[in-house]
Amino acid sequence: MALAGYGARVEGIPAVGAALEAGRVRKLRVENRSASSPRMAELLGSARGRGVEVEMVSSLEGTAVTASPQGVLAECRQLRSVTLTHLAAEETPAALLVVDHISDPRNLGAIARNAVAAGTPRLVIPRRRGSPLTPTAFKASAGALEKTRVCVVSSIAETLSQLSRMGVWTIGLAAHAPTSLLGLELLKEPAALVVGGEHQGLSRLVAQRVDQLASIPMVGETESLNASFAAGMALFELARVRGYLRKP
Repeated sequence: MALAGYGARVEGIPAVGAALEAGRVRKLRVENRSASSPRMAELLGSARGRGVEVEMVSSLEGTAVTASPQGVLAECRQLRSVTLTHLAAEETPAALLVVDHISDPRNLGAIARNAVAAGTPRLVIPRRRGSPLTPTAFKASAGALEKTRVCVVSSIAETLSQLSRMGVWTIGLAAHAPTSLLGLELLKEPAALVVGGEHQGLSRLVAQRVDQLASIPMVGETESLNASFAAGMALFELARVRGYLRKP
């Protein structure tokens, strides 16, 4: 089966600018009223310098997918998902983030942004039962999805079994797990962090299949952290434990 493609439509100035830098924009549509802003003028100059077709339009209403496309959308060559084997082999020891049942594309985009910032730009997402990589996700990522390698899989639970056979430990984030993620020795090993959906967290089968459930300790009284924030905390703890973070 051919690997899935995504990212054919990108909206918003930062996301479109990143797609231009990646060299995959075929055509821009720009609202006339937005063309004179400094950021848009810079974007248009970059597009024309690359030979990208530009169409000026009176409005993107009815064409744009996002609620606020910032006056620009791009039609792009698709990005291709990578295989799980490739993703696990990119870093030694392996480091990736598995996303289980994230339904809001804005959270998915924010997770990608966190992953790039923390130095682990490798995501595994489900083909179904979760948000696809929509223009809203690309806009929320502010360009990070251009720098993220993504593996799209049919089953997260089966993917965890595959990772186990590859020698990659799976660590599921669960609010009430007795083991703390902070300083977890397992993070030094080949590892995949697994974050659950916004409302229910990890699905039952996924929670059963991970090698370790771990929680992010909280001082204040709150039921749980936002999924993208929890993913960011986990990714930066992975970076800290492995010594990725360096003082300037």
